[in-house]
Amino acid sequence: MDLDPFFEERLRVHRKYLFDQALGSVRSRLSALWPFARGPAPAMGMGGGGPAPKTAQQSEDVAPPASAATKPPLGPRARARARHRKAALAWDRRELHKVGTAGTRIRTTEHIVEVPGQPDVRVRVYHPDPADAPPQGIPGVLSLFGGAFRIGGIGYPTTDAANRRRALDAGVVVAAVDYALAPEHQYPVAVEQAYAALEWLFASAGDLGIDRRRIAIAGVSAGANLAAAVTLVNRERAGLPLRLQLLEVPVVDLTGRHLDLRATRPLGIPRFIAMRELRSVANTYLRRPADAYEPFASPLLAASHEGLPPAVILTAEYDPLRGDGDAYGAALRRAGVDASVVRYQGVTHDTPIFTGALPAARRWHDDVVAALRRLNT
Repeated sequence: MDLDPFFEERLRVHRKYLFDQALGSVRSRLSALWPFARGPAPAMGMGGGGPAPKTAQQSEDVAPPASAATKPPLGPRARARARHRKAALAWDRRELHKVGTAGTRIRTTEHIVEVPGQPDVRVRVYHPDPADAPPQGIPGVLSLFGGAFRIGGIGYPTTDAANRRRALDAGVVVAAVDYALAPEHQYPVAVEQAYAALEWLFASAGDLGIDRRRIAIAGVSAGANLAAAVTLVNRERAGLPLRLQLLEVPVVDLTGRHLDLRATRPLGIPRFIAMRELRSVANTYLRRPADAYEPFASPLLAASHEGLPPAVILTAEYDPLRGDGDAYGAALRRAGVDASVVRYQGVTHDTPIFTGALPAARRWHDDVVAALRRLNT
């Protein structure tokens, strides 16, 4: 199916961004090799100094800078990351205003969860508070945002709005995990934080008005990687009774073997540029290349997928990660897990945020809500 006309201008901007990033990287490398340079080559940072105009989940709360008296000056790479994240937050805010749907007013609470051996993690809980809630509580879902492991956060406008709308429309308590970002915190920090949040959610279910027999886990893109990884960790450690894993445009194999680059050809994005961008994600998140073969980093590579929760997987036609979603659904079914994979035609990786302008995005939201409502059965 042809790409939806909604994406035409966005694709032009995104192509320019990717080409500029590739050119800037080459210039940086050449400058570093030039023997007469007056100073060190300017670092490009993780993904460059500007926003990735096509990735919906690239968003994160940017804390105000500490004073020079209390914090040492940032290095060039850290400054580039800070600029990139600040620009991504501004982009995300504009996208919600222009093509998104504002979040519904809903009660929220903030919690800090201790993580053994890792930094504590913040969890924001969205309470729909239905008038007819049963005494045992309503379903709950642990939600993990996307953003290539290096950008994103629960306070970003599109992420917050989606959590509010999904909680209210599906009638579930959404617990959004503000996991730590790479490269400051690399694998397996975010996995351990997400798992600690899951244990906390089960332990706190009664206080939160959640029926612990009806808890799911969900994630988008990099967040879907973490969600799938947590199901494996949970099977290995506590075996908490997860009812569902809801994975949107998931990346589940960081070796890149299941990327489907046929999805980028019609977009005019050369293979080497697409691979460069995708490899940079893994290189930022992982401590070393060998980590990509560990199942908690690449859930698709687990020796077995038996005993995992039923899965609903959503992919997009013009997204190279569609291959990951297809392969993961097939692996789950081979292991006897109830798993479905739905591919949305004519759309891209960041489709879920465009609910204010794109019919497919509204259908995507409705399908997510329908999957979460299944927790009521």
